[in-house]
Amino acid sequence: MKFKKVKELALPLSEYVTVKEDDTLGKAMETLLGYQKNHSEEYNYKHQAVLVYDKNGEISGKVSALDVLRALEPKYSQFGRVDQLGKLGLSRFGLSNKLIGSMLDHYNLWNENSEILAKKAKNLKVKTIMHSLGEGEYVDENDSIAEAIHQLILGHHQSLLVLRDEKVVGILKLSDVFKLICDFIVK
Repeated sequence: MKFKKVKELALPLSEYVTVKEDDTLGKAMETLLGYQKNHSEEYNYKHQAVLVYDKNGEISGKVSALDVLRALEPKYSQFGRVDQLGKLGLSRFGLSNKLIGSMLDHYNLWNENSEILAKKAKNLKVKTIMHSLGEGEYVDENDSIAEAIHQLILGHHQSLLVLRDEKVVGILKLSDVFKLICDFIVK
């Protein structure tokens, strides 16, 4: 595994779901679901995120399943950077499940039907809900899989963008790395 390179496992950008920053969440989800339907036999694990292009044709972010769920309930913005707290785990701050659950009532979270919240979120612009990419979310195509695993673990990432000469050329999904490791285990 140490000598296997990221580029051997990465999925080219042309084979991943992409949208533009000004597209709506509705269009992003239609694109994702359409891709999953048309490519279900080709991949062991369906794509769970959408990459986002900016006006300059560069990847500027991604919309994951958690980003979509967070967008359904806008009151989460009252907590600040919920995505960062989630990476640490609220229980690490000494908060019990009971206390975390009481936040639902206190902040009136999810007090509307999920279907109604989804209909409201449908017209949100992707750029308002997407996760902007940080330095630790990129890996060079010539790095080893071991280096990529290290980044995936420490950053709690579901994927890393793959670079060639500082240009995004693909995506390395955690699910593909996991499948590789499973194959090694059972051999």
